[in-house]
Amino acid sequence: MSVWLPTAPCRPETCLGERAPEVSHPRRVLRLTACLLAVLAGVLLSLPVRLLPYGARDQLIRLWARVLLRTLGVTVHLGTPGTPGTPGTPRVPGSAGAGGGSAVGADGALVVANHVSWLDIPLLAAGRPGRSLAKTEVRKWPVLGHLVAWGGTVFLDRDRLRTLPDTVSAVTEVLRSGHPVIVFPEGSTWCGRESGRFRPALFQAAVEAGAFVQPVTIRYRLADGRPTSAPAFIGDDGLLTSLARVVAVRGLVADVTFLPPIPPPGPQPTRAGARRELARAAQAAVEGIR
Repeated sequence: MSVWLPTAPCRPETCLGERAPEVSHPRRVLRLTACLLAVLAGVLLSLPVRLLPYGARDQLIRLWARVLLRTLGVTVHLGTPGTPGTPGTPRVPGSAGAGGGSAVGADGALVVANHVSWLDIPLLAAGRPGRSLAKTEVRKWPVLGHLVAWGGTVFLDRDRLRTLPDTVSAVTEVLRSGHPVIVFPEGSTWCGRESGRFRPALFQAAVEAGAFVQPVTIRYRLADGRPTSAPAFIGDDGLLTSLARVVAVRGLVADVTFLPPIPPPGPQPTRAGARRELARAAQAAVEGIR
């Protein structure tokens, strides 16, 4: 999924050339069926879930995201630097339950991660749910498009960049309301072997709201530890093509590392300088782990 830039420059023939171990065709059909049921359940429950208190809603979203990923055959390891990734909710510094952290970093944080696949969104929701920023094309995806729209996704039209200031304002308001927003500042999906520069535009929302930035690193590998680009959503990939490739993989593991939050910058000569500082700091943190 892209935010506002064209498809990533990774070459599919290079990134997707390796053969990952595969499960049988009946197992793939079983996974697809279970995935469809999980998505339909999410659609049916999306409206009543929105009526729940914030904490209860987050717990149910985490549970649903983990169930969805499990139906796809993805093992999720959530962790923080220096701790082994284990399934569960990460104890993010500055988050509720971490103990002794800042409450500011707990709620209205701009959550930024490297972008490899459409799987990145449920992965982050499994650890720290929040409103996402997505391209307008996602709204047209069958079933899933309605689900993410009901979830309060902020949409951005990549072909009408003059709407970007309005999008930044919308993200700013969400952050000020005390809710996290998930963005992928590379602007495009990358295969995982290569990465893009963090674009500073959306960091302006954190500057305006005085919000923390929560960097997150996402890595995909096989059960034996070998990195894999099978989940990469690049080139001319369609959602169904990518989905078929994901459910075929045996032993797909996603490592999601929540890094220490970055506080809002101090006084800057310009707001542009402040957002560029945040973008550089977040990218350095993510690349340091990758």
